[in-house]
Amino acid sequence: MQNRTPQTQLFGSLLDVCTSLLQTSLKTKDPFATKSIHGLIIKSGLHPSVFLINNLINVYAKTGYVSDAHQVFDEMHIKNTSSWNTLLSAYAKQGAIFEARYLFNQMPEQDSVSWTALIVGYNQIGHFQNAIRMFLGMVSCSVFPTHYTFTNILASCAAIKALDIGKKLHSFIVKLGLSSYVSVANSLLNMYAKSGDVSTANVVFERMKLKNISSWNAMISLHMQSGRVDLALAQFEQMKEHDIVSWNTIITGFNQHGFDNEALDMFSKMLKLPMLKPDKYTLASALSACANTGNITFGKQIHNHIIRSCFNTDGAVGNALTSMYSKCGSVEIAQKIVEQKGVLNLDVIAFTSLLDGYVKLGDINPARVIFDSLRERDVVAWTAMIVGYIQNGFLDEAIAVFRLMIQEGTRPNNYTLAAMLTISSGLASLNHGKQLHAMALKSLQASSVSVSNALITMYSKAGNINSARKVFNLIHSRKDAVSWTSMIIALAQHGLGGEAIQLFETMLASSIMPDHITYVGVLSACTHVGLVEEGRRYYNMMKHVHELVPTSSHYACMVDLFGRAGLLQEAQDFIEKMPIEPDVIAWGSLLASCRIHKNADLAKMAAERLLLIEPDHSGAYSALANVYSACGRWKEAAVIRKSMKDKQVKKEQGLSWIQIKDQVHVFGVEDGVHPQREAIYQLMEKIWKEIKKMGFIPDTESVLHDLDNEVKEQILRNHSEKLAIAFGLINTQENTTLRIMKNLRVCNDCHSAIKFISHLVGREIIVRDSTRFHHFKDGSCSCRDYW
Repeated sequence: MQNRTPQTQLFGSLLDVCTSLLQTSLKTKDPFATKSIHGLIIKSGLHPSVFLINNLINVYAKTGYVSDAHQVFDEMHIKNTSSWNTLLSAYAKQGAIFEARYLFNQMPEQDSVSWTALIVGYNQIGHFQNAIRMFLGMVSCSVFPTHYTFTNILASCAAIKALDIGKKLHSFIVKLGLSSYVSVANSLLNMYAKSGDVSTANVVFERMKLKNISSWNAMISLHMQSGRVDLALAQFEQMKEHDIVSWNTIITGFNQHGFDNEALDMFSKMLKLPMLKPDKYTLASALSACANTGNITFGKQIHNHIIRSCFNTDGAVGNALTSMYSKCGSVEIAQKIVEQKGVLNLDVIAFTSLLDGYVKLGDINPARVIFDSLRERDVVAWTAMIVGYIQNGFLDEAIAVFRLMIQEGTRPNNYTLAAMLTISSGLASLNHGKQLHAMALKSLQASSVSVSNALITMYSKAGNINSARKVFNLIHSRKDAVSWTSMIIALAQHGLGGEAIQLFETMLASSIMPDHITYVGVLSACTHVGLVEEGRRYYNMMKHVHELVPTSSHYACMVDLFGRAGLLQEAQDFIEKMPIEPDVIAWGSLLASCRIHKNADLAKMAAERLLLIEPDHSGAYSALANVYSACGRWKEAAVIRKSMKDKQVKKEQGLSWIQIKDQVHVFGVEDGVHPQREAIYQLMEKIWKEIKKMGFIPDTESVLHDLDNEVKEQILRNHSEKLAIAFGLINTQENTTLRIMKNLRVCNDCHSAIKFISHLVGREIIVRDSTRFHHFKDGSCSCRDYW
């Protein structure tokens, strides 16, 4: 081996020195030092060294001077793959994907680092599908991915819940022998967790020979997400050491699942550890737990800790403090925090909590005064005020604030529009809802999942199920559990039980986890179309497959399912075996079924049990009296009605209403106050004669009083929904769909008559009663007479 010349030794020494200086510069992120080293490299004639210049490009790139890095790159006479990759990675990590892609296409040869850099870049800007396509291109070019490639592509799959692709990647990882890498195994855990595949995540975790804190944290988070708080705690206790993420996951999980005392207990234990300090997530969750439990003493102690440690209370912590004091009744302290930090730092929850605090005091005006006095009101502040009014029932005030917001030039965001759509849903105002939809489209907010979900509910409650379908179909891959649930409930309410169940099965096939509300929709769908066996199957699936504990709503659905199908004994047995005390809804469902199937004895028992819970429940008296009347037991019916009168229990009046040109017209039975009364009654009398000629036979049994048939017919002809239909026919153009709302269930006679009316006038008539929608068209109803 030849001896190195002094010149060569000096060159090598300078090379080592400059390399070392560049590494130091990278640690300190000193741009002046980097420039000086760059000058020294050129002055010393070291610039031909590809290794050294690659280091220089790397330092410029990682300290934020990508343009300088690119200039150095362009001046290189000789470039190797590392040169290209260094600059490519810099652009990719900055999110400059077009520049990165251009460099990638110009490279003489791409290696695994090149492909992975672009995958990272696409992930950086949220283009996860493109990242997956990049990976597929990499494999098709026979470039073998590294463990770092897999951690990033698995993150892409996790982000869009692409479980099928993730499983194929898992097989590929095992085949390449990379599953032993802890980072890869953790990425697999994360992918399965976010995709909802709990069982496979457990298998991956159990097979890991090496586990780090991130592995355990992923499993704790997974168990919390799936509601298995017990398993999450067990895993936490098995860990040999915990980091801040471990504590935050367990504390936040307890808080989010209603175990607030346990969350505070864990927070107290964490504070005793000298090496760990709570961050904003820990503090926000602990304060939320204090708010939920009303533990203002502990909340004040946390506040003192925040002050002593000079913790920044902007954002989440300040909002949590505001919510805690508001919910615990100390609105004046919450107000001071708001005044100190300003409304710009408030979120909807905190401001709503403040509003709720004033409502509990019996006066929301002080909150409005605070709102009006704020110098700068952004969309968050406006939305918080609107949501506060809505949540506390002040709908007119919410609408007024929204209009003022528009007048002052603040553009509503998706939360604002979603909140306003809930008002339209509550009022079943299709016109207002359509105006908000148009506003959402114009402001590009219609693509928001929250707005789309609110639109589905609005259109559904307004009786326009086809528009609800269109909105749902436009959501595409962005559908969340709420989207699916909203559409399932919409279909169920409109009597489209088969469609609702099919959609639920599609939801399951898409690996979207149903929740309690989803199952209320599914069981309601079965109830509305009499699918008893399917209802039993889904009830068992909810308990044993998805491990959801039934609530009173699910029990009531099952009682209703059995009762409507005529399985009254099974409905009664189900109630008796319920693990919780049956509520008013459960007994009410059984009572309603007894009326349909004319079982007076069981109705009496159900009514008595219902009245034990709620002695002044007018529906129980009315339903029992109606059952007796339907069975011809007039004396017993009279006794019940006399009992109602003696106890001054007022029966809810049946009302129907229709909206014409933004004005709501309300009708009662034999209504005599409407300005168009004479025309309405004349038209209804004419319609009555015509539909009788068509074969309609009045159901006089629907009049549950001992009267002559002629009198009964007159009462039936003037039911509120029939009067509303007659008014609608007078005041709308031909072929216009009529939308009638009713506060009680539609009676048998009205249901039969409206079928004939829809055929007579050639119009679709949509009636929403207290339980569901009926779409009458061409002489038939969407419920197929099962209701």
